[in-house]
Amino acid sequence: LAGEPSAQTSGSADAEALVTKARLTLENFRRDPEMASLRRLARTARGLLIMPQVVKGGFIVGGSGGSGVLIAREGLEQPWRGPAFYTVGGVSFGLQIGAEFSEVMMLAMTNRGMTTLLSSSVKLGADANIAVGPVGAGAEAATAGLSADLLVFSRSKGLYGGVSLQGAVVSTRDKLNQAFYGQPVSTTDILIRGTALNDKANGLLLSVSQFPQER
Repeated sequence: LAGEPSAQTSGSADAEALVTKARLTLENFRRDPEMASLRRLARTARGLLIMPQVVKGGFIVGGSGGSGVLIAREGLEQPWRGPAFYTVGGVSFGLQIGAEFSEVMMLAMTNRGMTTLLSSSVKLGADANIAVGPVGAGAEAATAGLSADLLVFSRSKGLYGGVSLQGAVVSTRDKLNQAFYGQPVSTTDILIRGTALNDKANGLLLSVSQFPQER
């Protein structure tokens, strides 16, 4: 019992660090001219899963992954809520030889996509359609026919795309959620009811609210 406050403090610091990294990752995507389609699609997204560092686990299948935060809103005119903390495992890096890690953003474009992410643990692609989002020249035309529930965008040392979350397992990090909000909370409490709040999320939420409006 004597160690619990220290563990709680450590978990809170880890959560706050991840929130800061997520905000910086969002800024990287915002400034990247190749990510114009991401910023445009984010205007109608229900949720944004931001993963500052998805690490490549060599060539071992299922050996790659990372942590991230999920921000969500009830409707296009509603404020963004969150973050809720997640971990992602089983990420595929395709043929990106030499790319040790990537920054990844996943957009939940539909209610089904958002509902999928609210699960405590889910294998992507099973209950919701997932696709790699278009980047660079010609991306605007490519977005016209997109109908996926979830869209994935990635950046890795100047490389774009290549990271696939098809079949990846996304799970909530309940201990980080509890540490950040100071009490046991569910993803529904955080993202739907909006009853879990922390002022240290304000910087990230402000950046998210401004991100989709970028042209």
